[in-house]
Amino acid sequence: MTRFVDVALRWSDMDAYAHVNNVQFLRLLEDARVAAFDEWFGQDRTMLETGVLVARHEIEYLAPLTFRHAPVRICLWPTKISGASFDLAYEVRDPDGIGEQLYARAETSLVAYDFPSASPRRLSATERERLRELAGDPVPFRWRRR
Repeated sequence: MTRFVDVALRWSDMDAYAHVNNVQFLRLLEDARVAAFDEWFGQDRTMLETGVLVARHEIEYLAPLTFRHAPVRICLWPTKISGASFDLAYEVRDPDGIGEQLYARAETSLVAYDFPSASPRRLSATERERLRELAGDPVPFRWRRR
């Protein structure tokens, strides 16, 4: 099971300083998350079709990312998994053959959600099992190392 997704950069991702704008990093993470969920959950589409909401984002920027035609590789894995929510860890880096730069680390807290009832729902046993199979260490944010 893949724990990374290569995501293309867009010319419009750049800001006035000629690097990818901090807000665009959230789009990159979302693109990777949607692609990963499609692979991770396959025919069991409940995670995307029934709903999942973002409850929190945290990003630590480590190096400027400038526009290029090569994609960025976003490594992602579940960390904390509870009854109705889970955290996803990310690393935004160069893909194989391009370099070894790590541009950012991030974490997103997600809540499984039932749109018809407008309320959180418990993760299914299948969802929880798949997340546990892919789970890894928490994001090594610099502030956590103090």
